Formats: sequence, structure tokens, C-alpha cells
Amino acid sequence: MGRITETVKALLIVNVIFFIGSQLIGDVAYEYFALWFIKNTNFQVWQIVTHMFMHGDFMHILFNMYALWAFGSPIEQMLGQKRFLFFYFSAGIGAALLHTLVNLYAYQKGFNGLAELGWTPVEISNYIQEAYATNKFRIPEGMDQDTLRSMLQSYANPAVGASGAIYGILVAFGMMFPNVELFLLFVPVPIKAKYFIPVLIGIDLFSGFTGYSLFGGSIAHFAHVGGALFGFIMMYYWKRNQFNNNRWY
Repeated sequence: MGRITETVKALLIVNVIFFIGSQLIGDVAYEYFALWFIKNTNFQVWQIVTHMFMHGDFMHILFNMYALWAFGSPIEQMLGQKRFLFFYFSAGIGAALLHTLVNLYAYQKGFNGLAELGWTPVEISNYIQEAYATNKFRIPEGMDQDTLRSMLQSYANPAVGASGAIYGILVAFGMMFPNVELFLLFVPVPIKAKYFIPVLIGIDLFSGFTGYSLFGGSIAHFAHVGGALFGFIMMYYWKRNQFNNNRWY
């Protein structure tokens, strides 16, 4: 966690430019560049990448960019610039894919529930659009409220942030430097990376499955898990194949 590397520096600059621009432009920026649900009319294919440079507020980008600098720089030094850039975007895209799959499951579960009540696809679509436009929804008799809310949230809430890619980097750091002790603001004692990072991912899994978040709402927990999973797969493969002897410069 020393000097900042070149690729990390470039990513930091692009993220800051996107953040300042989104604050100046407002909702239009999030409409075009955040990651929307694939059945939402705002969805565009480029959002799979651009959402990684969008952030909700200052604290969101501050924590992500600090982690990118602190953990990304040593990983770039090990992997080389091109391989690190491939790793970063692959983890971020993997996070988007798992997040989207989870949303699809929640959406389809709610859709099927309404269909079992006798609703036609057109009626369900109109219901979703009305709830999306008004930010209010009625609960049909016989429909589970949590299932319905999950369906509507999956449709309406876009995802932003570099957290998926950051989680991939965290996993890589834990695999490469397992015994490095991390000093955290909210924990009074140092914790080795090989312990801290699995616990962090476990918290996201717990929150994703239970809906109870220890760090507040509006967090795409399965996106974090997706980034961590893709990061682990890539680092595991590269370690087995002696990536240090085949760096991408």
C-alpha cells in the first residue's frame, strides 16, 4: 500500500470525472450510465461497464477510491498494467452479471405470483409501470408483500459504483498477501487480510439472502459477491498457471 500505480491513477481520475459530471448533470447522467434492470426501458448495454464509474454520493466514491488505491496498486504491481485492467473490468462486469441474475429471479418470482392470481402479462406490465411511475404500489389480495416489493425494486432501482471491481481486487489482495494486517477505522485491532476479506464477503452473503444489511440500505450485496467470485476465479487460475512468468505489459 505504497505509491499509486499508473492504471490505478487513471481509474481514479476517470471515476472522479464521472462523479463530478453526474453531480452537475443530475438524473440524466444516472439514466444513461447507471445499470438498470434489463427489462427496464432505461437499460442500455453499455451500462454494464459505465455503472462502474458512477457513484451515489461523496462517501460512496470516497470509500471505493480509497480501496482502489490501497489494494489496487500492489495488485497492479504484481499483475502488470494490461492484466490488471482486464482483471478490474472482468470483476466489475461479473458483479453486474450476478446482480442482474438475482434481480431476474426476484422479478420472475413476483411476475409468476401475479400470474397465479389470474393476471395477464399485459395487466402485470401495466401494474409495474404504474408502480414505477408513481413510486407507490397496491398489494393484491393473496400476494406476498415481500415478493412483490422485491420484484418492483429489481425493476426500478439502478446499480452504481465500482464496488464489484473493488471486491475482486480485495480477493486478489487476500490471495496474494494473506498475512498483511489491515487497520480498520471501526475495528480497534489489526486483522489479517486472509481473515478480514472472507468475513466481509460473508456479511454480504448474509445481507443478500436475509435482506438485513449491517451497513445500511441501497447496497447491491450480490454485486459485491459477484465481483469477489470472478476475482477469485481469475486469481486462482493465474496462480496455478504461474502468472508472474507471463505478465501482460
